[in-house]
Amino acid sequence: MVKQTAAVLAKSGIVFGTSGARGLLSQFSQAVAAAFTQNFISIIKNQYAFGEVLLAIDARPSSEPLAAACAGALHALGYKVRYFGLLPTPALAWYALTHNMPAIMVTGSHIADDQNGLKFFRPSGEISKADEAAIMQQQLPLVSFIPKLPPEVADAEIAYTQRYLHAFPAVALSGKHIAVYQHSSAGANLYPAIFSALGAKVTCLAPAKRFVAIDTEALSAADRAHAKAWATEHKFDALFSTDADGDRPMLADEQGRWLHGDVIGLLCAKLLGIDSLAVSLNCTSAIELSGVFKKVIRTRMGSPYVLSALAEMQDEASLAGFEANGGFILASALQLGNTRLAALPTRDALLPVIAILALAGARPLSQLAASLPKRFTASGKLQKVTIAQSDALLTNLRAEPQCLLQALAQNADIISTIQLDGIKWSWQNGNSVHVRASGNSPALRCYVEAGSENEATTLLNAAVKQLVKLLAS
Repeated sequence: MVKQTAAVLAKSGIVFGTSGARGLLSQFSQAVAAAFTQNFISIIKNQYAFGEVLLAIDARPSSEPLAAACAGALHALGYKVRYFGLLPTPALAWYALTHNMPAIMVTGSHIADDQNGLKFFRPSGEISKADEAAIMQQQLPLVSFIPKLPPEVADAEIAYTQRYLHAFPAVALSGKHIAVYQHSSAGANLYPAIFSALGAKVTCLAPAKRFVAIDTEALSAADRAHAKAWATEHKFDALFSTDADGDRPMLADEQGRWLHGDVIGLLCAKLLGIDSLAVSLNCTSAIELSGVFKKVIRTRMGSPYVLSALAEMQDEASLAGFEANGGFILASALQLGNTRLAALPTRDALLPVIAILALAGARPLSQLAASLPKRFTASGKLQKVTIAQSDALLTNLRAEPQCLLQALAQNADIISTIQLDGIKWSWQNGNSVHVRASGNSPALRCYVEAGSENEATTLLNAAVKQLVKLLAS
C-alpha cells in the first residue's frame, strides 16, 4: 500500500512552529522529510515556473541525511537540486529571492541536536502560515525516492557576501576589532571573511568540534562568562555570533556584555533610518519610548507573523521588522550613501552587526546601548514542558492569574493583559511578565521587562520559580 504524504506527516507528530517544521529525530525520518518536500512543491508548482530547487543545511549531524531525503524526493518529482551544503538561512533565502527559485533549509535553528527541522521559501520569500497549513494537508502518494545529495556549489555564499560588500564601502569597518564566536554556526567561516573584506580586524574564537545549540534568547551562564573573559583577553570592539543557521544575531559590547536581540534590532533600525516597524510582542518597550519610529506594530512570535504585518504596511517609506531574538527583516530597499541595499524579507543576523558598527562611528557599543530608554528585558525557558502541559497552565492562568502574579511582588496596578501570544501582563510602573509555549520545542518561555537589570533578573527568577511550582502541582 502506498503511503499518503499527509498520513506520514500526521503519524510523525511533527508540526510547524514559529518558523519552520520542527521535531525530534526519533520522529523526523527521511520519509517525513520527503513528504514535507513533496507537499511543499505541490502547493507552489502551479504558481511559479521553476525546474530547480535550492537546498542547504546547518551543521547538526542529522541535517545531511535529511537533506539527502529532500533531494531524493525532488529528483523523483523531476526537479534538479542545487545543493549549497553548510550555509546560513538568510544566504539561501537571498539566493532564492534573486534567482526566482524555491528553497528548502534543513535546520533546527537554536534547538538541541536531538531535534531538527525544515524551513521553506517560495521564490518570492518565506512561506506563510496558510502555506504551512496547506503543506500539512496535501494528500499525495509518497514518491519512491533514493536519498542522495548532488555535489556542493558555492553560488549562494558568494552572492550573500557580495550583497554586503556592494552595499557598504570597503572601509566600512576599518578600525574595528570584531571577534567571531564561531562554535558550529553555519556562517562560522563566512562572517570573518566578510568583516575582513570591510576593513575590520577579526579574531576567531571557539570553533566547535561537535554541534553546539545556542538559543540567543536564553544564553547560558557559560556563554556570558566566555564573552567577558574574551573581552579582557582580546580587547575587541564587538563580539559577534549567531544561532546555528545564522538568522539570529548575538552581539556583545567591548566589555563582553551581550546585547538583547531586540536592542540589536532597535539600534540597527535607528541607525538605518527605518520609519516603521513590525516587532514581536515580547520586544522591549524602548522601541516605542525611543520616539524614533513613525509606526510600530506588535505581532505574535514568529517571522511569518512579522512578515504578515509588514505586508500590510507597504505604504510606509521604509520598513523593517524583528523579534526579541534579534533576527532583522529588511522589508524595503534602502539607500546607503551612493549604494542601494535591496530588501531581504527574512530574518538575517549579518545586517545588524554591519549596520551598527559601520554607522555608529567611534561610539562604543556600550555607549550606544546606554543611549536608549532605560528598559531591561530578561527571558527564561523551562525545558521538557509539553504542549499539553503549556496549554493547561495557560488556561489556568487565564482563569486565576493571581496564582502567578501574587508571587512577583509588583506594587503597582496591572494596566493591560494581552493574550495575542500566550499571556502578557503589564503594570503601571512599566514592568511586564509574558508567558507562552515555545513554538519550536517542548518548552515554556517566560519574558520579563523592568526598569533595571537587577529588577528584571529578580522578576524573571520569581516568575520561573512560580511557574515550576504551578507545573508540578
